[in-house]
Order: sequence, then structure tokens, then C-alpha cells
Amino acid sequence: MLDLRIRKMELSDIEKIDKAFTNQGWEKRTDVLTNYLTEQAEGKREVLIAAENEEVVGYLTILPLAKEGPFKNKFPEIVDFNVFTAFQNRGVGRSLLSVAEARVMNETNILTIGVGLHSGYGVAQRLYVKMGYCPDGSGVWYNDKLLKQGESCTNGDNLVLYLMKQLDE
Repeated sequence: MLDLRIRKMELSDIEKIDKAFTNQGWEKRTDVLTNYLTEQAEGKREVLIAAENEEVVGYLTILPLAKEGPFKNKFPEIVDFNVFTAFQNRGVGRSLLSVAEARVMNETNILTIGVGLHSGYGVAQRLYVKMGYCPDGSGVWYNDKLLKQGESCTNGDNLVLYLMKQLDE
């Protein structure tokens, strides 16, 4: 079990997250992360960091209101949720989700999240179900639009199922 600390994002985390991404063979996200930090300072987004000692092992962001999908402008949404591969299946994701849920409970009893449908999201899909998140019933979304029955799409990061959790259950 990890000795985790969940806290708000700080400027020094950007370099640590970028390093973790490149260690996994992913592209750096300096601009995106810098924007997240600015939005956090402006109250437009909260960025939660999971750290063990000084190493960032995962993070997620919370938008006060979803910007896309069936929950747009209705409920808070978790977006950009990453637990670095070496730390998966060790309770990091569960801890981050639990803290996120506690953060929004003062404002609402519903928290939402979108998850990709390809196999790269399999760990996340299982975690969300285990944590009580259920599909909202609207169906599958593709490129931020409801995918109608019979329409074609590509099974990539833009093919999403939206989930919600009733926090007072």
C-alpha cells in the first residue's frame, strides 16, 4: 500500500507530471497542465494530485459544471483522470475519486465522469463501476455528440460513455 497524500496542484507538479508521461511513452502536456493551474487559481477547475513522498503518481481534475455531454452545465464532472501505470491497482484511483466526491458533496449530490470505450480505458471502466458510477442512459457519445443508432465512429479516445454517481447513497 502506498503512503499517499492528496492535495491541490502546485506549479512544481507540472514538470513532475510531464516526466511521468514521458516515462510511459506519452507526450508532455506542459501547456494543458499550465492552463489547469491557471483555471484552478481562477476557481474554474480543481486539480487533485496524488503524491507519494514528492513523486506525483496520479491526478484528476474537477470541473464545477460539465462542459460537454449529457451533463453539460448541470453537474460537476471529473475530467483528465490519470494514474501512472506503475501505480495502478494500488488504490491511487480509488483515493483520488473518494477525495473528489468529498469535495463536491457540499455543492451537489451527483458527480459525473466520461470514460473511453477502447481497451486502454479498461482499468478505469472497472474502477468507476466498483466505485458506484452508472451509465446515465443517454448512450454512447462521439466527438462530443450523441452517437445515433447506426452511425459510424472510430474506437478512439473520442468514443465515450458518461457515468454518474449519486453521492448520498
